[in-house]
Amino acid sequence: MADKPKQNVVQAVRDYGRKLFGFIRGRVNTDEDAEDILQDVWYQFSNTSATETIEQVSGWLFAVARNKITDRYRKKQPQLIDDLSYEDEDGELHFTDILLTDTNNPETEHIRNIFWEELFVALDELPENQRNVFVQNELEDKTLQEIANESGENLKTIISRKRYAVQHLRKRLQHLYNDLINY
Repeated sequence: MADKPKQNVVQAVRDYGRKLFGFIRGRVNTDEDAEDILQDVWYQFSNTSATETIEQVSGWLFAVARNKITDRYRKKQPQLIDDLSYEDEDGELHFTDILLTDTNNPETEHIRNIFWEELFVALDELPENQRNVFVQNELEDKTLQEIANESGENLKTIISRKRYAVQHLRKRLQHLYNDLINY
């Protein structure tokens, strides 16, 4: 009787191993991550006391795999956010790496979409001159001196507008930063 659950696990590995690995691999960044998750799925399956009572083994395995993938992203998210953002010498937080990263996984894509939506809403709340300075400096990579020269404004005026824009955006987006860090 003890061999029957073992046979179920061996049969499941034979029947679903490759498909399950392909499913997982398509949703994670590396083969190593996929192998780790697959191992966790097999471990959970082998520790299920009544594997023979699972009506649809493939559905059960893929559901567990999906949950393990989700768990992995949730565990990694705060670390990834810290890796992709930085604080400069003025204490300003920069999320440029998140917004412009080439990494295309569900986690960064979701964060990027939320951040852009929130940023544009917050930018629309700014006076036009502050918004223009911020966009040109942060998103178009123009120096504050270049902006001053192009607009014919005093450099100190441009710096002041940028400071007001940053203060507003920092206050307005703080909840988003807190949500992402505590996720």
